[in-house]
This record gives sequence, C-alpha cells and structure tokens, in this order.
Amino acid sequence: MDNEIHPTALVSPNAVLGTGNTVGPFVVIEAGVALGNDNSVAGHSVLKSGTTLGDRNVLAEHAVLGGAPQDLGFDITMSTRLLIGDDNTFREYVTVHRASKCDAATQIGKHNFFMNGAHIAHDCEFGDRIIVAPFAAFGGHVRVDNFAFISGGVMVHQFSKIGRNAMIGGNSKITQDVLPYMITDGVPGKVRGLNSVGLRRAGFSPAEMRSLKAAFQLMFGSVRSKEDLITELNGMESDHCRHLADFVSTSRRGFHRV
Repeated sequence: MDNEIHPTALVSPNAVLGTGNTVGPFVVIEAGVALGNDNSVAGHSVLKSGTTLGDRNVLAEHAVLGGAPQDLGFDITMSTRLLIGDDNTFREYVTVHRASKCDAATQIGKHNFFMNGAHIAHDCEFGDRIIVAPFAAFGGHVRVDNFAFISGGVMVHQFSKIGRNAMIGGNSKITQDVLPYMITDGVPGKVRGLNSVGLRRAGFSPAEMRSLKAAFQLMFGSVRSKEDLITELNGMESDHCRHLADFVSTSRRGFHRV
C-alpha cells in the first residue's frame, strides 16, 4: 500500500519511508529519517534527522521527535540518533531528543503511551508498555523499565533509573532511583507502599504479591546494611525479589525510601 502524504507536508527525498504511512498537513520529515510501515503522523509534527521509527506508531499534532539535545556542550554537527520501536503513541506537543554523544541513541521501546506535553531528554532509555502522563519530564540519561507509570507533572533528574511496574505520583520530584513494584510520591519523592493495584492489573498472582509484600517489610521494617538487604532479598523464593536485589545492588544514585 502506498503512503498517504498531504500536499503541504515537507518530506525530504533523503528520508526513507516504508508503506501504509499517513502524513498529515504541514508535517516536516527531514533527511536521515527512517519511517517503517503504517505509522500515522498528524499535522505540524516534525521528525528530525537521525530519527528511526518502527511500525504503527501514532504521532498527534505538533509532536517533535529527534530534536537536538538541550545540552550546552552539544555539537550540533554531531551525528546522533533517536530509535523508536513499534506501536507507540506520542500525543500533542510531546518532545523526544536524540542522543548527545557521537553515534549514541536515545531509545524508546514498544507499546508506550506518552501523553501531551511530555518531554524525554537526550540519551534516555525507555522499555516497553510504559505510560507517561501529561507534562512529565525526564532529564538526560534516565532509564525507565517496562510497565512503569509516571503521573502528570513528574520531574525526573538526569541519570535516574525507574524500575519496572513502578508508579510515581503526580508532580513528584525524583532525584534518585525509583524502586520497582512500588509507589513513590511527593516532593521529594518517598516510597508510599507496594503498587498493589498496578501489580494486580499486570497479572501478578496472589503468591507473587505476598512475596513482594514480604520484601517491602524486609526493606523498610527495620534498619539493615545494603549488603545484608541484598543477601536476604536474594534468598527469597521469588524472581521479583531477586530483581529487587539486583536493582538495589546496581543503583548508583541510591533510591527513594519511605
């Protein structure tokens, strides 16, 4: 199937388009963009050089993907990339910047939903099935793991890591890593409890939920050294608890606590 391109769209002859794409009025697709199949790009959106999209992505009006990093040391002539997978939604005025280092890439996985006004800075890495509510913003080099939910207005400091199945409450200030499976909320962010509703919706079994509740009590019920905590989490009969242990052991910024 051919692409449907509005006559007012500006599509570089040096862009690569697959088939079945819909490109709306006044869209700009620069040289060096690669677009897969069956994507929908609404009016006034911009795809900057170095951007690669997979299939079936949806861009609402005025989304801008692949813009230059907001980094004072960035060399605008440098070749960097933004790599986006399949089945993502970018609503109105979402901005995603390409990487800040030569041949590096900002990366977005699959089946993610970015609501209006969200901002993803350079060198971020997002997994799959993440939801980002309106006007949340992520500094450079942030990693967000699968199934995380970031509420509206959340501000995430650069180099922070957000664990899988985590939930962050609205307008929170995130300056450290966010533990997987838990709710973090506030200014500054604090752990408020297990993300029970989100975990049930994600299909966690009652046994898995009990294990994570036990892990929560272990982490915050009494004072333990980091080494003892990691050892005890690894000793629990749960892959999720062992994942918590790995998250804690590899955290460079430290993590938000109760």
